[in-house]
Amino acid sequence: VQLQASGGGLVQAGGSLRLSCVASGRTSSRYVMGWFRQAPGKERDFVAAISWGGSSTNYADSVKGRFIISRDNAKNTVYLQMNSLNAEDTALYYCAARSNPLSAGRDNPSVYNYWGQGTQVTVSS
Repeated sequence: VQLQASGGGLVQAGGSLRLSCVASGRTSSRYVMGWFRQAPGKERDFVAAISWGGSSTNYADSVKGRFIISRDNAKNTVYLQMNSLNAEDTALYYCAARSNPLSAGRDNPSVYNYWGQGTQVTVSS
């Protein structure tokens, strides 16, 4: 499966952005989807994850209450609505997919099989 992330850009602190990740190829599998981010000189950090049906979500503590992950399986797309952005949210954001169900450990990047190319989010203070 191929993942294409988009929606990044430059936004002022306090603003919002919505990222999208479209899956193509072998999309018949029930993928767990996740978002990760990586700032320059730092490790790749977990942001959010969602089960195939959308009923189960996980968030990093740093984004709880500000970010919302959702998906539209008919469109093979997962979204990340980001609100109240601050400078610490500046990073390259990646979407990832896992082809088997997973109820725990979704914050571990090693459990994901596929990765998108990333979309840059820059928040100006």
